[in-house]
Amino acid sequence: MVSKVNIGLAVVGILAVLASGGAVFIGSGVYNIGADDHHTKVVLAVIEQLRDHSIGARARTIDLRYVDDPVRIAAGAQHYAALCAGCHLAPGLTKSDIRPGLYPHPPNLTQEDLRDGRRAFWIIKHGIKMSAMPAWGKTLDDAAIWELVSFLRKMPAMTPERYQQIAQEH
Repeated sequence: MVSKVNIGLAVVGILAVLASGGAVFIGSGVYNIGADDHHTKVVLAVIEQLRDHSIGARARTIDLRYVDDPVRIAAGAQHYAALCAGCHLAPGLTKSDIRPGLYPHPPNLTQEDLRDGRRAFWIIKHGIKMSAMPAWGKTLDDAAIWELVSFLRKMPAMTPERYQQIAQEH
């Protein structure tokens, strides 16, 4: 019985030391949270794992609703041109004024193979904390987000001329 009490006290003591150390670390301000200074490898690995597992757990419950209608895909292209291209680039666009200052660096969606639309839908709708990726679900309804996802699936094979044509069509 005494050994269980000792183990319990040891666990409580270790947790108290860890909590105190965490509070001192956070309170010290020693970790640079500026977007122009990269995370340490350990912090980046933890953040990436947290992001990937969190999105995966939530996205798998979404029903796919791709659209094939060219008019709706063009609507997705127009949303993309207005809301996304500044950070994620577009066919024929290789840089933007905002992109270099973002950390983590947003993916270049002209080069992404979007196999799982569920994940893209969830990210567009809910955003990602501490990444500058906004929750567009506050602005766009689900139908508009599916138009955007459907456009994203077509964009990597799109020429700059075709992108300009459909993004400015309507």
